[in-house]
Amino acid sequence: MTSGLIAPCKNLQHHCHHKSKVSMLHHLYTEITKPKRAVILGGNGFIGGAISHRLAVEGIPVLGLGSKELNLMNPDAFLKLADLLNNDDVLIFVSAKAPCKDLAMLLENTQIAKSVCEALKISPVAQVIYVSSDAVYGDSSSPMTEDSAVCPGSIHGVMHLTREVALSQAYAGPLAIVRPTLVYGLDDPHNSYGPNLFRRLAAEGKEIVLFGDGEELRDHVDVEDIAELVLQIVLRKSKGFINAVSGDLVSFRELAELIAASFETNVSVRSSVRSIPMPHNGYRAFNNSAVAKSFPNLKFKSYKEGLMRVNQSFKERVKK
Repeated sequence: MTSGLIAPCKNLQHHCHHKSKVSMLHHLYTEITKPKRAVILGGNGFIGGAISHRLAVEGIPVLGLGSKELNLMNPDAFLKLADLLNNDDVLIFVSAKAPCKDLAMLLENTQIAKSVCEALKISPVAQVIYVSSDAVYGDSSSPMTEDSAVCPGSIHGVMHLTREVALSQAYAGPLAIVRPTLVYGLDDPHNSYGPNLFRRLAAEGKEIVLFGDGEELRDHVDVEDIAELVLQIVLRKSKGFINAVSGDLVSFRELAELIAASFETNVSVRSSVRSIPMPHNGYRAFNNSAVAKSFPNLKFKSYKEGLMRVNQSFKERVKK
């Protein structure tokens, strides 16, 4: 018997062919209530930084911890974290070495999770929020939801699912797991294929080269919307699972052409010959009705709205 949020399975095949027994978000507070403090692991990073800023704007005291303040890879890190935690804190766990590409990185990320889990056993908090990834899901020919089969097809997805299960077993309090899809935003440190790379290339007047014809259809979410979702989960002390997705499907070609057109650099967008198979069979869509049901006043931006916001912020920053 397990007390975890993920249903146990005897083997991977069993797990891949059965839906995880998840629970949509359940709000423990009927009225909006601010916690005394939020502790954010990875609070200086891209997503963690956006969450830190949004909570601070709302007047919630934030303790942001990056690797410089607390290296969760160290063997004694759990003791230091436990000493920092109060029983009325909200712990928001974002810290990860990502994307997780190989077994060495998987072990590093597991060690980070081990430190967090051991600290929570010593110093339980009022709520834990884990920022995971949509990579825990398998592929589907129809839009996925929180009830879709949990069957990661990558080491990155395995890493996040491992940490989800570990947290659910180590922490008996209200645990909320947020699973974002592809994230874009002004301060993204990665230069991976997609909106963030396209914007940098367009700003420099460089050609945008697509994988194949850029025909893959994907969902992209503004990092500010993830931060707003986490804030609402904090204010309602929610527990369960939620996908941070826009429900808006777009091809990489459309994204590249939209971004290129927003800069006055006459940037061209061209196709290339694929060297590897098309990821996810070219289709990975999500139904975001769970967000609307849980938080009726929270509206995720369309990719056009979000990218125009980011591009404008980028241009304003360059002018300074």
